[in-house]
Amino acid sequence: MRQLVLLKDIPDLTEITIDNERRPKIEGVKTKISDLDKRALEAAIQAKDKVGGEIAVLSMGDEKTKTALLEALAMGADSAYMIIEQMLRGVDANATSIVLEAAVRKIGDYDVVICGEMSLDSLSSQIGPRLAELLDIPQITYVKEFELSEGKVKAVRDLETADMVAEASLPAVITVVREINEPRIPSLMNIMKAKRKPQTIWSLADLGLSSEDIEKISYVKIKDVKAPLVVRKQIKIEADSVEEAAKKLAAAIREEGVL
Repeated sequence: MRQLVLLKDIPDLTEITIDNERRPKIEGVKTKISDLDKRALEAAIQAKDKVGGEIAVLSMGDEKTKTALLEALAMGADSAYMIIEQMLRGVDANATSIVLEAAVRKIGDYDVVICGEMSLDSLSSQIGPRLAELLDIPQITYVKEFELSEGKVKAVRDLETADMVAEASLPAVITVVREINEPRIPSLMNIMKAKRKPQTIWSLADLGLSSEDIEKISYVKIKDVKAPLVVRKQIKIEADSVEEAAKKLAAAIREEGVL
């Protein structure tokens, strides 16, 4: 059983600040594996403990991606594949899925492709389904539990108001939700071993693609990102007692139309 886990490294959201023009400051912010993708990797590791086999991770990005994927290798992945091109940071879901399809076909040998239902920067939920369509294989989305066996995957889908049990033949793509697990923290020994695990780095040319071709099929262009404008009224409540302060606060809230 060979599992292929898709990982995306994104800016650490806890380190992002907003400048005076309400734009996010990401210069110098370190990247890390998107939380849901990390849970996809944890799910693959747990499945490997049951059925054996190996786990390869696949990602695309820039030089920062190499550092982020060391954590995946430390967690328990056996090998890593990376497509490193600076321009890949800005492409949309359509272009991303086409690049990943080319990489998956180049890797060749896999039984299941696993990824998070979305990455926490774009929140698009498109990569898994798009990739399954391009590869022409079954897909099961929003998975909170799954089992791999010879030739098939059986999964429980989280549909918010109900659970659905689905089954698909392998190879297949599955996307996982947050509820599936809590990712492990790599031990110091495994962190030290991670750098010695196989890492394959490709350019777009290695996949038979070019930056010009990818730019043409990246249809969604983000022109600007701004934080919402928040204007505080700074109403100050003054009172001689807690009871009086509560009454004045309630009156102020009613006046604003909140209650």
